[in-house]
Amino acid sequence: MNALIWFVILYWVVSVAIGLYATKYVKNSRDYAVAGRSLPMAVVTATVFATWFGSEAVLGVSSTFLKEGLGGIVADPFGSSLCLILVGVFFAKPLYRMNLLTIGDYYKKRFGRAVEMLVTLCIVISYLGWVAAQMKALGLVFNVVSGGYISMQAGMIIGAASVLVYTLMGGMWAVAITDFLQMIIVVVGMLYIGWEVSDMVGGAGVVISHASQSGKFAFWPSPTAKEMLWFFAAWITMMLGSIPQQDVFQRVMSSKSEKVAVRASILGGCIYFCFVFIPIFLAYSATLIDPKMVADLIDKDPQLILPTLIMDKMPVFAQVMFFGALLSAIKSCASATLLAPSVTFTENILKEIRPWKTDKEFLFSMRIVVFIFTCIVTALALHTESSIYQMVENAYKVTLVAAFVPLAFGVYWKRATRQGALAAIILGLSSWIGFELLAPEGLWPPQLVGVIMSLGGMVVGSLLPQFVAPIVQHPTAVDGVMDGAGNA
Repeated sequence: MNALIWFVILYWVVSVAIGLYATKYVKNSRDYAVAGRSLPMAVVTATVFATWFGSEAVLGVSSTFLKEGLGGIVADPFGSSLCLILVGVFFAKPLYRMNLLTIGDYYKKRFGRAVEMLVTLCIVISYLGWVAAQMKALGLVFNVVSGGYISMQAGMIIGAASVLVYTLMGGMWAVAITDFLQMIIVVVGMLYIGWEVSDMVGGAGVVISHASQSGKFAFWPSPTAKEMLWFFAAWITMMLGSIPQQDVFQRVMSSKSEKVAVRASILGGCIYFCFVFIPIFLAYSATLIDPKMVADLIDKDPQLILPTLIMDKMPVFAQVMFFGALLSAIKSCASATLLAPSVTFTENILKEIRPWKTDKEFLFSMRIVVFIFTCIVTALALHTESSIYQMVENAYKVTLVAAFVPLAFGVYWKRATRQGALAAIILGLSSWIGFELLAPEGLWPPQLVGVIMSLGGMVVGSLLPQFVAPIVQHPTAVDGVMDGAGNA
């Protein structure tokens, strides 16, 4: 135990130092937000992979699989990995060519200030649950490796403070460099632990066969209307709701070329889909190695099953490899998702309210917002009882119903207008909130109702006579992207 604690401390110090080293590359706000649009293929792929491979992938997905099987994790990894692939195929090239700082800038250029404000607020709010999930996972790790000496609450505060330090100073450069190095640790660590656990259970085939016989590979829902609608809604929540997100957009815009942006998004999504099954394999192996422990934790806190297996059944070196990989995954995800909403809020809301005279003032404001946002999400993590998987999945409902349709139709439908975008946002949000309040467990999933109403609002609002003045002052046509008046 002592060796493991010292390793965690040493690893934490080194990783923070590397993140602080990246501060030397930050000369202006564009360096801070999108790393000067200069990152190569390998680094961008690592950051795309790190976008999703955090506490959700290691602890949330694996514990949900144990309880609900393959069909229970349709949102992640099936939806989330497809999100990254869809970004690469359909959105990376046109958005990269527009040379924007944030995803909110797109909505402003295409649909005007009101749409920019509404969507930006939705995007920032959506990150609360996602980042809080990473902080909660950091608390869990510190609690486990210290044998309970460090409480989960104290662990959350320690973890949040350390991630804040290098994210605050180094911005996207710190995120990119630490992501690249930490993803190497993740890949090596997870493969090693997978090999060790496979030997303990008699081979991967034994685990796969046992899971199959237990019905864990049942993917498709029962052929009833409600089951199919809820299954579909869960799938698209992360698949489509994650597309209009600043962390995904930052990886696209940080690439040194549009080819890198496209290829890294697709490759990162494919790698993520493959690697997320390693934690699933490890967690299910626990049912064969220590069924009593699994039975005790499955209803109490299934997120502890995998860390407990490693602590109780593995030698110290294996523990070091696992928790090194886990900490790397969480820290990479946490730093990226702290930076993204902070940059978006500063650029698309504060900048309009209080214009800055110099770029240094703008950069300073970004850092202040990063600090404030970190305090907010840490407080949320300390007071929520939701599971990591639930917190992440719920985070993207708001962007699904409010931001996806305006983005997709703005890029690919020349007749999309400002009025249509406003109708899409208002109808999507109001119907989703209404169903969440009145029929949260009804036949129709609230977020599915929301995205359908958003789609209807965009089409009808754009085709009807325009009572809202179109946007004509931003000629942003780029390879099929139209301005707010519908002109190429």
